[in-house]
This record gives sequence, structure tokens and C-alpha cells, in this order.
Amino acid sequence: MMKKQKQQNPLSVNETLPHQINAPSFKDTGIKMEAPYKNSFGVTIGDSKYASENSPLENWNDEVDPSVMAGDEWVHPTNDIGWNSAENRELLEQKRRPKGSPFMHPTKDVSYGKD
Repeated sequence: MMKKQKQQNPLSVNETLPHQINAPSFKDTGIKMEAPYKNSFGVTIGDSKYASENSPLENWNDEVDPSVMAGDEWVHPTNDIGWNSAENRELLEQKRRPKGSPFMHPTKDVSYGKD
């Protein structure tokens, strides 16, 4: 089994994501920016390109079960649109770690239009 190597996020500049105008700073929060990674489908997560030739979204048809895109492997821990919501920005600004898990609300996307 290969050991996952720690890498610096090439998109990060001084613990921020300057390519996202509303992205919060992780500086001095104790949360380290993480590099993009490939999930089990070969889709790169966290690169801010949002398209991958292996993505079910790029290969959609009537046979694709949407549930294949559910789960933690589809969410990047530090380069995710959810950090742009007011609630999550507040956690970072107060240098507090989230106590819940991603996607706390089952039907509302509170970060819609925040990128």
C-alpha cells in the first residue's frame, strides 16, 4: 500500500486561496491547506478546475447513478465552496474548528453563489 505523501497546496498562497475572491484565510487557524487529490474514480478534487475527464458529471447518461458522487471523497477539506459561507468563514475568523460534518443541511445549499 502506498503511503499518502503530504504536499503543499499549489493553489495556496500564505494559507489563502487568492483565486477565489470570497475565500477565507486559513492563516493562524491551525488548519493547514491541503493539496488537491484524486479520489477513487480518478477525479481530481480541490484543484478549482471543477471538471475532470473521469468525472461522472462529464460522462453523464441515463445509466449513471447520482449516488456515486456522494461521500467525503468528493469534498476537499480546505478548497471547498462550503468555506465561503458566512457560518464557516466565521469559524475560521474566530480560529475555531468546525464541530459538525460537511453538508449540515440536507436540502439547502447555503454557499450557493458565494464563489
